[in-house]
Amino acid sequence: MASQEIAVFGSDAPAAKAATDPYSAYLDSLGSAESRRTMRGCLDRLAALLAGQDDITGAGQPWHLLRYEHTSRIRAVMLDKGWSGAYINKHLAALRRILKEAWRLGQMDAADYHRACDIQPVREHRLPKGKAIDKEALAAALQACDRDDSPAGARDGAVLAVLYSTGARRAEVAAMRWEDYDAAERSIRIIGKGNKERHVYVTEGAAGRVDRWVTLRGESAGGLFCAINKAGRLRREGNRLSRLSGQAIADLLIKRLVEAGAGRYTPHDFRRTFIGDLLDAGVDLAITQSLVGHASPATTARYDRRPARRSREAVDRLSLPEG
Repeated sequence: MASQEIAVFGSDAPAAKAATDPYSAYLDSLGSAESRRTMRGCLDRLAALLAGQDDITGAGQPWHLLRYEHTSRIRAVMLDKGWSGAYINKHLAALRRILKEAWRLGQMDAADYHRACDIQPVREHRLPKGKAIDKEALAAALQACDRDDSPAGARDGAVLAVLYSTGARRAEVAAMRWEDYDAAERSIRIIGKGNKERHVYVTEGAAGRVDRWVTLRGESAGGLFCAINKAGRLRREGNRLSRLSGQAIADLLIKRLVEAGAGRYTPHDFRRTFIGDLLDAGVDLAITQSLVGHASPATTARYDRRPARRSREAVDRLSLPEG
């Protein structure tokens, strides 16, 4: 068991004071609610592994007591659980960062901190997950939105169109504001990962759906795609329209796909399709990288479907002899 072999966390461990808790310090340093949610999950899973109990979080835990023998063991435990390399490396990144916060707070000396962080990432190569959006499925989902004459129908149709024509992350779509939409330019200003600002552009068809939604929405400040209550009224927070969450974006997508009888897709499948379609159309890799907000062109290149298609075309040159 992880708790027997690592034995640092748990109910008997000395709790960190809230003001000097590296858990809170690390999460507070992150630039978006989505990042905080993701890394909080990583830290809580690490704490559960370290304590050997599921009903525990990373808050108040003695992260400063971790040493190299603990961090190397937790890496081995994650490997034994069969987690993917990318998933393990995300947790290791969270572990290194919280140890850095413990060092910054004066809870660890430099030697212990550097030794505890000296764990190798897991190296692997995996084919990209997910799938490209079937255009017939998207058309059916948009038709399902059009059959809904409530404000949610217009909003959801606009959300699907924006997902498809911008490749924006679900958290970025959720965070879009009315004041950042330029109808004349068909552009939306967004702030993505790492607090990086960029403009995305929608197709004419997508702009038509966004404009129809904005007509219903009105010109109040706040979320471009706002929450709607069961009575069909737009939700407000003070004098601003409240934003949807990233999970709400995923939920409405699933709802409209189910209504259409289409296959199951995720918001990231829209992003994957957008990148692949641009590269298929011969758009420069650097421009594609800029549009989707990737920090590295290597990340964008992983979405390139052309090598797989060329491999399939090469195999199609062969013929199986008749038996």
